[in-house]
Amino acid sequence: MQIRRVAVVGTGYVGLTTGACLATLGHRVVCADTDHQKVERLRRGQVDILEPRLPELVREGLDSGRLAFVRDTRAAVAGAEVVFLCLPTPMGVGGAADLAAVEAVADQIRDALPRGSVVVNKSTVPVGTAERVAALLDRPDVAVVSNPEFLREGYAVRDFLHPDRIVVGAADRDAARRVADLYAGLDAPLVLTDAAGAELAKYAANFFLAMKLSFANNLATLCEHFGADVDDVLTGIGHDPRIGSAFLKPGPGWGGSCLPKDTHALLTVCQESGVDFPLLGATIETNVEHQRRLVERVVAGCTPGDGSLHGVRLGLLGLAFKAGTSDLRDSPALAIARLLKERGAELHAYDPALSETRPDLSDLLTLADTPEEALRGARACLVLTEWPEFRALDWERVAGLLGSPVVYDFRNLLDPDRLRRAGLTCEGIGRTPAMAR
Repeated sequence: MQIRRVAVVGTGYVGLTTGACLATLGHRVVCADTDHQKVERLRRGQVDILEPRLPELVREGLDSGRLAFVRDTRAAVAGAEVVFLCLPTPMGVGGAADLAAVEAVADQIRDALPRGSVVVNKSTVPVGTAERVAALLDRPDVAVVSNPEFLREGYAVRDFLHPDRIVVGAADRDAARRVADLYAGLDAPLVLTDAAGAELAKYAANFFLAMKLSFANNLATLCEHFGADVDDVLTGIGHDPRIGSAFLKPGPGWGGSCLPKDTHALLTVCQESGVDFPLLGATIETNVEHQRRLVERVVAGCTPGDGSLHGVRLGLLGLAFKAGTSDLRDSPALAIARLLKERGAELHAYDPALSETRPDLSDLLTLADTPEEALRGARACLVLTEWPEFRALDWERVAGLLGSPVVYDFRNLLDPDRLRRAGLTCEGIGRTPAMAR
């Protein structure tokens, strides 16, 4: 493998993981970020992101001299052979991806890029963005390549170093090969395509995962109607290799930093292109309706029938969009909390990943330091993030803290029999009351 000089612009989940892992593979990497305080922390090896192995790789890269952090983006790219753009592309007006950060950086680095270098879009961007960046750079001597990331939060380092596939797209096959060679030594299928194919592959992957989650939640409703156990049904179909068991898991809806914005962005692209894709719109709407249905269950169980939760205290276990991360972006737990708040509920919540970061959620809920503090005096307990430690709680003690012995397990995380022995009723998703008691 040829050692390359690499610049990474942006040090979020994707950028920091990309920089640290490329340094681990032997490349010399300079990461740039406009957050000067963050850069100083990273120079000291302090990683704010909750991501297994990432702090260790950052410190190893710093100690070896293969990884550096700077505040000057132009200086970072000036000596680079390959420049990765790892920038936020949040949901903009109407659901379209907001490319302001990508476009601003392209304009900033245009004249600083070395002749013959390659600019890589690592961010999730709409089809046509590689062409857009190339036009903004207006540098015929600089190739633009699409190399989407397929990283799961909580497994980002593992996914980078042990990928399912590496997708590289560009009109210039030599440039695409140069980017692919950065990953030499990783045992993964390589997909070489054009830029549009690579860009669409990322959106299509996230849409398909969202669709599987919406399917699982819809199936859970069907199972409740017919008295079947959704976990058994999903296990039964998940063994089929044409279907697979991944992402066939009911829950409080899907969210996070990728699926919501990417499905909406793809839907916007379809609408603007005049392409009818009803399955995509149905996947998004199913997620919204599922969360409303779960809230109606809580309302029905905690109120005398007037539909209001005014003055009703509820204890929430978990706020992060999934276990293993402190990320609250588009968290389904927060979506459920907002719907409950709109009904007048008084919310107290605990999440083990937020005990140090202490985000300001005071307009929505009271953040507790312990599960017991969150649940004390609550009319019901709602499990909204699948943290394993919730399974190991002293549920006999919890039963004594709750004002009513009801647990809404919206992750199907808990053992209903264990809770029943503790004197609690456990209501899961896709399970009949008889199964949950």
